[in-house]
Amino acid sequence: MATPAATAPAPETGTHDPLAVEAQLCLATSAAARALVGLYRSLLDPLGLTHPQYLAMLALWQHGDLSLKELATVLQLDAATTSPLVRRLEMLGLVTRRRSSTDERLLVIALTDDGRAMRADAVGIPAAMVDRLGLSRETLDEIRSGVETLLDACRRATQEAGRAS
Repeated sequence: MATPAATAPAPETGTHDPLAVEAQLCLATSAAARALVGLYRSLLDPLGLTHPQYLAMLALWQHGDLSLKELATVLQLDAATTSPLVRRLEMLGLVTRRRSSTDERLLVIALTDDGRAMRADAVGIPAAMVDRLGLSRETLDEIRSGVETLLDACRRATQEAGRAS
């Protein structure tokens, strides 16, 4: 088995190996995402929520009733991923799903009384995460802004690749 020598400069050029695993942005971002979600787990377990369910609840607490399509857009997911997530929240008694009275094509997601009440139990989670991370709110805002810039660049690149094919 080869030993990890990827950080050593390439001898012929004096530059770093572009294929060094530790130099890859995708490794850093996926590892950070897994670690961050892992930190949320112990805060969400008492609520009986997974991280994606927590994000859905945040969206509903902020915006009120949303169509499935609107919720998927807020969560940056597709409807096929969002639909089972909402069904599980409904089974927990936190939301209801009903057809819109003005457009029966729309499935409206609404909080139940239990879903609204859960907000009081969740209100301390963001501050607890700031404490756990030990980073200032300013630093966290800079990181989030940088990640949003990266996400926008990924979206643009995906659109351009779609146009090119």
